[in-house]
Amino acid sequence: MSERITGHTELIGLMAYPIRHSSSPAMQNEAFAALGIDYAYLAFEIDENEIEDAVKAIRTLKMRGSNVSMPNKTLVGKYLDELSPASKLTGSVNTIVNDNGHLTGYVTDGIGFMSALKDNNIDPIGKKMTIVGAGGAATAVEIQAALDGVAEMSIFNIRDKFFPNGEETARKINEQTNCKATFYDLADTKKLKEEMDSSYIFVNGTGAGMKPLEDVSVVPDKSYFRPELIVVDVPYSPLCTKMRKMAKEVGCKTMNGLGMMLFQGSAAFELWTGKPMPIEHMKKVLNINYDD
Repeated sequence: MSERITGHTELIGLMAYPIRHSSSPAMQNEAFAALGIDYAYLAFEIDENEIEDAVKAIRTLKMRGSNVSMPNKTLVGKYLDELSPASKLTGSVNTIVNDNGHLTGYVTDGIGFMSALKDNNIDPIGKKMTIVGAGGAATAVEIQAALDGVAEMSIFNIRDKFFPNGEETARKINEQTNCKATFYDLADTKKLKEEMDSSYIFVNGTGAGMKPLEDVSVVPDKSYFRPELIVVDVPYSPLCTKMRKMAKEVGCKTMNGLGMMLFQGSAAFELWTGKPMPIEHMKKVLNINYDD
């Protein structure tokens, strides 16, 4: 890293809390180095009380941009100059691009998720998905999956501050896509099992299973899984969450969040640099295995 830092090196950030566990800095910096791009990517632990000042810093320091993760994805948009159509639809931002002080927010999570499924030979198009989550990442996945052609979607969430967002997401999907979406309270575990039993794929789109929630699972026990169900985590640290361990015991094909991380990062990389990320090189260097 130090050998390629110059007086012209442009800075890109990652703003979230917690975030020190993230693989994104290693991924993005390796991609910059592989293509000879004079950028550096650093992680900053920024929570919802600091995000406004952090956005001001992007302008002040003339950073090229930043990624944004929990808990800031649904909060940061109001501090930006412009939002992409997908960001407006989802109410979420995970990528900021600074064009001479004009900050535009994008959301690449959904694109990353669907690209990772395709790369792992998983095809939910025309089928049913059950997903838990109503925050920024989950909403992006839900909207993109509906736009891409998932036929039916059951969305669950606990009664937290994101619960109304889940209801709104289901409404948007029903009104603006050809997907049929229904929203449920995650406390209704009987309904959760019913919906999982009739689904092709089940997705945990929450932070459950991720540090510091390693002992938490959105699914109560392994009786909810059947061998034919594909089970996918958005979290990737730790790689194998409590939920995926249960699913593996039943014989499900499972997938960690590394693929989504890689492909959403690739989309952001291209927004900042105008060049495609060298995907196969990155998978080899980072030793990305979706089923770890």
